[in-house]
Amino acid sequence: MEAYKETSIYKGALRILQTLQAAHYEAYIVGGAVRDIQMGRIPHDYDIVTSAMPEVVIDVLRTEGFITTNVVGASFGVVVVTEGDDTYEVATYRSEQYGEDSHRPVAVQFPSTFLEDVQRRDFTINGLALTESGEVRDEVGGLRDIVARRLCTIGSSQERFQEDALRMFRLCRFAGQLGFSIDPATWAGIEPNLYRVEGLSLERVRIEIEKMLLSEYVDLALDALVRSHLNEQCCQQTIEGQSRRIPILPELTHLVDLPQAPEHHVHDGWCHTLAVVKRVAPNLVLRWAALLHDVGKGMEGVRGFHNGRITDRNHDRVGATMARNILTRLGYAKEFVNLVVWLVERHMRFHFYVSNGSADLRKWLQKESHENLFRETKDLVEAVDYLKTLGVADVLGGGTKDAEPTVQYGTRMMDMAKQMPVHTKDLCYDRTLPNLVAPYTKEVMETLLQRVQAGDIPNTPEALHKAGMAKYERVKKKEYHA
Repeated sequence: MEAYKETSIYKGALRILQTLQAAHYEAYIVGGAVRDIQMGRIPHDYDIVTSAMPEVVIDVLRTEGFITTNVVGASFGVVVVTEGDDTYEVATYRSEQYGEDSHRPVAVQFPSTFLEDVQRRDFTINGLALTESGEVRDEVGGLRDIVARRLCTIGSSQERFQEDALRMFRLCRFAGQLGFSIDPATWAGIEPNLYRVEGLSLERVRIEIEKMLLSEYVDLALDALVRSHLNEQCCQQTIEGQSRRIPILPELTHLVDLPQAPEHHVHDGWCHTLAVVKRVAPNLVLRWAALLHDVGKGMEGVRGFHNGRITDRNHDRVGATMARNILTRLGYAKEFVNLVVWLVERHMRFHFYVSNGSADLRKWLQKESHENLFRETKDLVEAVDYLKTLGVADVLGGGTKDAEPTVQYGTRMMDMAKQMPVHTKDLCYDRTLPNLVAPYTKEVMETLLQRVQAGDIPNTPEALHKAGMAKYERVKKKEYHA
């Protein structure tokens, strides 16, 4: 038996179907869950469509012990149903009419038919339905496109994207999540509808971009985003009733076909960026840092030539400034922005230290430990771990060097970071020490922190007690003579 049939969430969905059908209404599992089942994946959520009106859905399901929302989505006829720990959306068949809004229909008609409901959906692979008996109902060629690993809109792509501009971003996202190619006729519907992006909210666009960044085939998703010019559009953000235009990611466009020094790179700026992003783990900090690590390359004042060779001096600093502007306008929290910016700004220094064995790594880490970005040692260790990962991916993405020296150096840097206290609370002192050196506790502890960071004394209770008491005696003596 297929593994998905053993999950509680599927069994709950099946019981909803059976309950509605017993009351003489049509009901199907529909959309992404059916697509995933056909691809051998186990779905984590299930959507259901039915011929029953929302009020009837509530009445029928509650009679059988299901928990449903009292408030029905008036615009869309959706009832949220709970069975145990699982939640489902049960929607009435509907057809839609669209107006000026770039995402939401202005009118919804129901009851409708199953075929009309399917034809309003975005892509053929999301237009499949599953019956109670496990049979697939395919009215739009979704099974064919799953086999071909191809993304196609249901009907005219120009009409589908005109109706809902967010579908263009979903197209890029599905390419990244599924590794599917985009049908040329579907691709052709993007350009005439780029103007519709301006009506989308920043929140919805950012959610789609984050899903792209975390996808398995992230390079396909981002490449589609940029080559479609969706990244060059603006969306909108409304704050206290005031709407403003927010550029999405226009800073990426100049990387496409941007020449790079062949002695360090086999790809242009954009293909190198994609190679680096793909090589880091699906973590938002890492993926954003990888996407923006070379965004400063090719910019005015950065791109140059020396002895006939391409240079991009200070692209790390310029890129860090650009990264801060990008992530801030996209609404990320300050702490998140600071960490990504730190990685972008430090990635070339990391490569410098890898290439120069005589450089003082401890001194660099000591300096970094003083940055306000890090509150304690574990924060520094996490950042260094990210930097190592980014550095290795950057070397591999260049395609001209062996990454093993970078791996080894990064490991050494990690080990040293673990021993580098950032705050006095990272010191391994005997807890009686602060009382013993009072009233000079703050001065003594800060001195101990600096000495451990510099490698003058080990971070052990015995060494800290001895050095702390010696500092205490000096401070007390100095104050006495003063």
